[in-house]
Amino acid sequence: MSWLTDWLNYLPQMASGLSVSLLIAGISILLGFPLGLGLGVLVTHRNLVLRTLALAIVEIGRGAPALVILYLFYYGLPKFGIAFESITAACLALTWNAAAYSSEIIRAGLQSVARGQHEASSALGLSGRDAFFRVVMPQGIRSAIPGLMGVAIQMFQGTSLAYAIAVPELMKTAYNIGSQDFNYLQVFTLAGICYAVISMPATWITVFFEKRLARHA
Repeated sequence: MSWLTDWLNYLPQMASGLSVSLLIAGISILLGFPLGLGLGVLVTHRNLVLRTLALAIVEIGRGAPALVILYLFYYGLPKFGIAFESITAACLALTWNAAAYSSEIIRAGLQSVARGQHEASSALGLSGRDAFFRVVMPQGIRSAIPGLMGVAIQMFQGTSLAYAIAVPELMKTAYNIGSQDFNYLQVFTLAGICYAVISMPATWITVFFEKRLARHA
C-alpha cells in the first residue's frame, strides 16, 4: 500500500486522538490564562506572603519540566489519597504550566502600560480597581496577545507528553496504530503533519497580530 492509502486508513483513529489533544490544550489554556493573570498581579502585590506564594507557583511551573509536573499529579498525589484520571491529571499539569508562563507575559504587558495612563485614570477620579480593570488591564492584555498565542501553541504541542500517562491523545494513538503493523514511519509522519496543521496557522496568526500591534504601537 502507498503512504497515502495508509494515511487514509489511519486518519479516523488519528482524528480521535487529535480531538483529545485539542480538548486538553483547550482546557489548559482556558483555565491557565485567567490563573496567569491572577499570578501576574500577585507577584507584584505589596503583601509579602501573597507575593512569595505566587512567585513560588510561577517559578516551579516554569522551572520544572511539564513531564515532571504531569508525573507529580498522576503518580505523586495518590500517595496523599488524591487520585486523578489520566486525562484530568494532564489537564491540571498543563494548566499549571500555562498559568506559569502566561503570568510572566501578562505581567510584562501590564507593566508596559504607560505611566501617563495611570495618572490620567487618577485625574479622572477612577479608583485603583476601576483604573486597573478599565484602563490598565485591557491595554496590558492587548500587548500580551502575541506572547499568549505562543504559549497556546506550546500547550497544544505539550499535550504529546500526556502519552507518558496513557492518555489517548494524538501521540498515544499514533503509537498504538504503529504497534499493530510496525509502520511507525508512516504513522509518526502523519502525527507530525497533524500537529503542524494546527500549529502552523496558529503561528501565522501570531505573526499577524504582532505586526498589527506594532503598526498601532
